[in-house]
Formats: sequence, structure tokens, C-alpha cells
Amino acid sequence: MTGRGQGSAGDLLELVRKGRATTRGALQQATGLSRATVGQRLDRLFRAGWLREGAGGPVDSPLGGRPSITLEFDDAHAVVLAADLDTRHARAAVLTLTGELLAEHGGTLVVEDGPEAVLGELAGWFARLLEKAGHGPDEVCGIGLAVPGPVDSETGRVVQPPIMPGWDGYGIRGRLARAFTEHTGAPALPVLVDNDANLMAYGEQRTAHPDCSAFVLVKVSTGIGAGVVVDGSIFRGVDGGAGDIGHIRVGTEALCRCGSQGCLAAVASGGAVARRLAESGVPASSGSDVRDLLAAGHPEAAALAREAGRQVGDVLATVVTLLNPGVLMIAGDLAGTAFLTGVRELLYQRALPRSTARLEVVTSRLGERAGLVGAGALVVEHLYAPERAEERLLALGV
Repeated sequence: MTGRGQGSAGDLLELVRKGRATTRGALQQATGLSRATVGQRLDRLFRAGWLREGAGGPVDSPLGGRPSITLEFDDAHAVVLAADLDTRHARAAVLTLTGELLAEHGGTLVVEDGPEAVLGELAGWFARLLEKAGHGPDEVCGIGLAVPGPVDSETGRVVQPPIMPGWDGYGIRGRLARAFTEHTGAPALPVLVDNDANLMAYGEQRTAHPDCSAFVLVKVSTGIGAGVVVDGSIFRGVDGGAGDIGHIRVGTEALCRCGSQGCLAAVASGGAVARRLAESGVPASSGSDVRDLLAAGHPEAAALAREAGRQVGDVLATVVTLLNPGVLMIAGDLAGTAFLTGVRELLYQRALPRSTARLEVVTSRLGERAGLVGAGALVVEHLYAPERAEERLLALGV
């Protein structure tokens, strides 16, 4: 296996995938490798089906001659499965390696039913979606899963999740891989797991704000969480706890589902707004119920959403001052006009003008698909990273 610093086949693939070098000549220049060595390593990628030749590019020499043949990542050689779990609902999809959704399904899936039942059902969804998309299980290269709790990215296990009873420390990767094999007969696949806000942020940043070097997404649904993308990579902290702003104390006695008092999520989440509406006689039990009421123009729901936005905006003033992001995106069940108005009121009042001078405060571009797109991208970036790509090429015998 060729070392990383010497321009391996995986390195060449990375240069092509990222658009940094897309001709043989450009690859020679970028790596310092000879024409013959570049050709040998590209041949491995062609035999694996990972690269293809595109149209001719501009002529490299001022003296003319034949145009250079461009190289492209072949996104048709495999597909990715992705799922996004919420507390009472889930979405699943088949995606291309470049993030295009080929088939999608959403439905009721209650996270409190526990990982055995939920992951088993999810694997059944995947099997049916592959059939709908016209792809076989042997074409899947990996599975990405977004969950509503903090995740240790090294192990793929959730760590003390406040709204996922029965999931703490559970081996999600192994169970989902086994369940997929049970439903399809396919060999075990790599499974990657991350927090839902992280993957929503990753999907949104890559799709709509690729040039933003510091990006923050705040998801306000049953709970409240944030995803942070810095220089194109998810910032997770030392053990996956970064972005858990729903459990910042805000000076109230309200009891949170985590067992503490005074958490932001206890007063400003979709679940908290639903409880206040229910106490006043309005039928609501979840963030999705609040979303439906807001869409219908319910005045009390709008007033409470604006108040919740102000409470979240107060906390976000600190977040913005600390991280100085270029984009702050509000997503989730409450991400409408009323909530966003409340966020803006307190954010711009409390944060330093320098911190907000170049800040864009926006709502989700991908909507309910953001977590799916982010989960798919996580799988692709893992499997086709230079070191991992080399391992996979060897396993394929090329």
C-alpha cells in the first residue's frame, strides 16, 4: 500500500472528487508523481469503477494540440442509505454518492420503543426503498444515521441522550448492519452515526453555503440542539457533546427531560411550547403539532413561538460571540417567521455589533431532507477518504 505522503490512488481520487486536479497533467503537478505512476494509480480507480473520463478540457499548451481529458468521480457505481430519526417520526432515503435523493420514505417511528425495534423497522424501510429505487443491496456502500442525541463518533454510540430512553451506550452500528443483512441477505455494511443537528448542519453547509468557513445550525423541535461546521468539517468536541445548547441554564425553575431545572429546552423547545398550548386548552403534544398550528396561523402558537425565539436568541448571542459564524441557520419544527423574529430581536440586541456585522441569519434550505443529505455525505466522505479508499481498493483486489 502506498503511503499517504507519496500520492496514493486514494490521494488522487480525493483531488479529483474535490475538483482540485481533474486532468492527468494537473494530478502530476499536484503530486509530483511521474506520468507513468499517475497512470498506474488512475488505472486502479478506473477498474474499481470509481472514476470515469469526462469531456475534453482546455488545451494545456499555448502551442495547441489535443484538449486534456477531464477526470470525474463516477457517482453511479454505488448508492448510500440514510435515515434521520426524530422522537416520533423518521425519514429514510436512497441517495447517490453526490447526494441526489433517488427514493424517500417518511413515517411514524417512536424512538422510545427502543433501538432493537426501531433499527429493525428502519432496515425494513431500507429494503423496500432500494426496490423502489431500482437498486440491489449489493450496490449499497454504507449507511448513515442521524439521531436526536449526543453521539461518540468513535464508537457510534449515543451518550446519555435526554430524549432517547433505552439507547444510552447501545451498539447502533452493529444492530443496524445486522438488521439490514436480515432483511436483504447482503453482507454487513459500514454504518456511521451522528447527532441530527450535526448532520443537518453538514448537509446544509455543503449544499447551500460551501464557502462559509464557520457555520452554525440550530434545530428547534422536540428538543434544541446545534450543529457546527468549521472549515468544512463537523465540530463535535472531545466526545460528541458540542452543540448541546438545549441544556444551557437560562434562569428558570422549569424541569427538563434531562432531569435538571432551568434548561433552555425546558422553556423554548417545540415540546415546551406544545405543553404551554395544551395547558391553555389548545390540542398539542409535540413540536410537530406546534408546526402545524403555526402553518395554520394560530395566534397563540405564534405568540409563544416568538417568545421561545427570544429565549433562544438570548443564548445564541453568546454562541455567535464565541464562534463568529458567517451563517446562523434556524431549522426544525419552530423555524418559521414568528420564532425567527424572536431570535433576531434578542440576538442583535445582546451580541456585539462586530459579531453580527457579517452574519446571515437564515432558515433551512433543505428542510426535512437536511439530515438525510448530511448522513449520506458523512458516509461518502468516510469511505472515499484517502486512507480508507486505499484499504477498500486492496479489498477489491485492484
